[in-house]
Amino acid sequence: MPELPEVETVVRGLRDVLLGRTFRSVSCNAPVSSIELSRSLGKSFERALAGRRVTAINRRGKNILIALDNNSTLWVHLKMTGQFRYVDSNVPRQKHDLVVFVLDERGSDDSDCNLRFNDYRRFGRLRLYPNDELWTCPGLADLGPEPLELPAGDFVELCHRRARQIKPALMDQTFIAGIGNIYADESLYNSRLHPLRLSNSISKRKLIELHGHVQYLLQRSIDMMGTTVDTYSGVNGRPGTFQNYLKAYGREGQPCERCETLIVRKKIGSRSAHYCPRCQRQA
Repeated sequence: MPELPEVETVVRGLRDVLLGRTFRSVSCNAPVSSIELSRSLGKSFERALAGRRVTAINRRGKNILIALDNNSTLWVHLKMTGQFRYVDSNVPRQKHDLVVFVLDERGSDDSDCNLRFNDYRRFGRLRLYPNDELWTCPGLADLGPEPLELPAGDFVELCHRRARQIKPALMDQTFIAGIGNIYADESLYNSRLHPLRLSNSISKRKLIELHGHVQYLLQRSIDMMGTTVDTYSGVNGRPGTFQNYLKAYGREGQPCERCETLIVRKKIGSRSAHYCPRCQRQA
């Protein structure tokens, strides 16, 4: 699933091609579970979007928020395989192009392009809500703080508030918003912390170190347009490059770069953690 750096990369790509433009028309070939429309905006997702101008595009956690000129917001979550593509309208529509946004003309260079939301696993969600309803919705209202905006002292306080395994805590979007498997594994590896360490047992000094690694890795990945380990790419179709610098995630059976012990993968709940059993001791 795209995490904070990948979603931030998509947001920046959308700003380049979408900001200030109007949806001339919208066509959907998406399952009912993928589309949600507030009752106050009518019965048709396509009609509610047609004629609306994009005024801002932002990110909150792993969510994309496309603000419109009628005080409503198109709220998008990419889930596992959702992607936006800005392509020439003559490019044949693919089987998994679930939503196609036809835009007003901006200039001769891209007047015949449209924006497409493609999602072959069909878990992605596109929701349209008035702004006064948006922030009461589960999935936004309950999000934790942004990790790139969170001071180190507040991070320490969050971790010490109660006993939680540190890897699941980092991935809990109500605890801190935007981190998933990749950046949790990498941050813990860099900090030499075992993923099952209880958060309230970790010293203040070590948590400040972890906080620093989280912010550094997220920002570095943003600078590299994210991590491509499956299908992720930006709006322009280019993959990220941070996967070339991963030290733990996806490296099961490969030697640790510090001590040459083989990286292991352990199931924690429904997710996996990659770590070095020598450098990241539990006790």
